[in-house]
Amino acid sequence: MPRAPWSAAADQLARQATGAQALARGTVRISASQPVTCMLLPPLLRQMRELHPDIQIELVSSNAVSNLLQREADIALRMVRPDQSSLVAKRVGQVAIGTFAAPDYLRRRGTPRAPADLLTHDVIGNDRNTDILRGFAGMGMPMQREDFAVRTDDLNAYQAAVSAGMGVGFLARYAARQNPDLVPLLPMLDIPALPMWLAVHREIRSNPRIRRVWDFLSQTLPPALA
Repeated sequence: MPRAPWSAAADQLARQATGAQALARGTVRISASQPVTCMLLPPLLRQMRELHPDIQIELVSSNAVSNLLQREADIALRMVRPDQSSLVAKRVGQVAIGTFAAPDYLRRRGTPRAPADLLTHDVIGNDRNTDILRGFAGMGMPMQREDFAVRTDDLNAYQAAVSAGMGVGFLARYAARQNPDLVPLLPMLDIPALPMWLAVHREIRSNPRIRRVWDFLSQTLPPALA
């Protein structure tokens, strides 16, 4: 007796679903900055692994968008929007930045009360990255790279330098909360929040396991980290 058309269609859908589930296995490599890979992503990825235990995760601490272009990573989480046409990017949130110092530093050097006071303090800056220099220039206080007491582009080293009392620094507020002893400074200093972008190479976006991780992160990353 021939089977009803709807029964055959149901069988086909079941086979497709089983095949999609089988394809959603394997490893997805995620690239993000050090604070993101160390603090933000692990609890989220634990939840994802509970939902998709057949997907393994590799975490890469890096700021280089080239990780995606060279296929060294499948998905990247960045604070700048990639402008390469071969990448698909989605804005998923923003990260609040604040000014902080350790109590020991403030006991030794005093507390800056206005942005201009930073010119007489030890400021922790970047090595090759120019974001902080441009921020000071935007406040009408041009500084040179050599004006920074400590310079590093390594975000973990930067936070460690602030925590060790080496000077005043600018940290993501969610990262600064990892050290509750840090003192927030200069609330009038309006530092623009950094946008948070999720990016993937266009050619692999439809891969089932990559798509599942992309969709999960799109839905669970906090829209505002303050």
